[in-house]
Amino acid sequence: MKVLFTGGGTGGHIFPIVAVAREIKKINPEAELIFIGPGSKEFDLLLQEEGIKIKRISTGKIRRYSGFGYFLQNVLDLFFRVPLGIIQSFFYIFFLSPDLIFSKGGHGAFPAIISAKMLQVPVFIHESDIVPGVVNKKSSRQALEIFTSFPETEFFPVEKMILVGNPIRADLIQNIDLSKFEEKIGFQKTKPVLLAMGGSQGSERINDLVLSVLPNLLSRFQVIHQCGHENFKGITVQADFLIPKNLRKNYYLFPFLTEEQLKYVYCASDIVVSRAGSGSIFEIAAFEKPSILIPLPESAQGHQLKNAYFYAKFGAATILEEENITSHLFEQKVSDLLGNSAEIKEMARKAKEFSRPRSAKVIAGYIVEFLNQ
Repeated sequence: MKVLFTGGGTGGHIFPIVAVAREIKKINPEAELIFIGPGSKEFDLLLQEEGIKIKRISTGKIRRYSGFGYFLQNVLDLFFRVPLGIIQSFFYIFFLSPDLIFSKGGHGAFPAIISAKMLQVPVFIHESDIVPGVVNKKSSRQALEIFTSFPETEFFPVEKMILVGNPIRADLIQNIDLSKFEEKIGFQKTKPVLLAMGGSQGSERINDLVLSVLPNLLSRFQVIHQCGHENFKGITVQADFLIPKNLRKNYYLFPFLTEEQLKYVYCASDIVVSRAGSGSIFEIAAFEKPSILIPLPESAQGHQLKNAYFYAKFGAATILEEENITSHLFEQKVSDLLGNSAEIKEMARKAKEFSRPRSAKVIAGYIVEFLNQ
């Protein structure tokens, strides 16, 4: 059994692939798993640890920003990088001869999907968001199965869609020994805990928002802040300047949370402040955590905004849109939520109802059943 994975290079694409790959290995330990897509040192290591072979290709995307620099990048991507990636993918897929391709979409999946069509390799896709990305839209015609995260996912033909949720790594919510919490994270919980994060790469605007009210938050809460590798040094300097010495013990800054750290951080958190990518929403829901979602306004087709409002309508989160947010409003919203135990409990209950922690297992089951047939 040989399964080829493909997808863009962000955590929103890679983490679900890892989750599905693990479940396939549980069913068939002899399965050969391969990834074709753009390069990333951070995610290469993760894939290699899972025993997934990596084939790197040239990829590109269309940037919807004005300016000569962006125009030039688009020309280079469209006429050079993407065609090169298609040629690379074609030869990889031809010689590897996978039984099936599982695509998470994103610009990194486009060359492999085009090559799969030419070589007539079966394709399954998974769409994380309510509004499908361009590549998954294009892939939907050739896809045999389309797994979706939300029941109101747009565009796809209903007869192909299977609602499964967004795959999360099963190990995140398993084997948690709370007696090891301090050892894993490095502190004891003494106050309500706020977790702030902006996806796997961090968010400068969420970072700035947290810093703008940090001393006030730390006087009442403990704050765990994942800021992103590129932002870590700058945030460290700013935080040292802003936080009084007597409150520094309440602030815990991480450039990136490993899987082992993340599970304990989620357990400790009372509320989570996050972007509204599907991966973040379904992880938050799996841990039954109330959340404040700040959708990325520039997300393609406004998918984060639609994700957030669907989840909030379910009753598990509250939304702050960037164009309306102020430091005072953010601080007030955090304080109001953490001060209302009844609302916190109800949001946690709704999050549990929304979660689909078996998503990766369901997708793996479909893949293995198809290949066995």
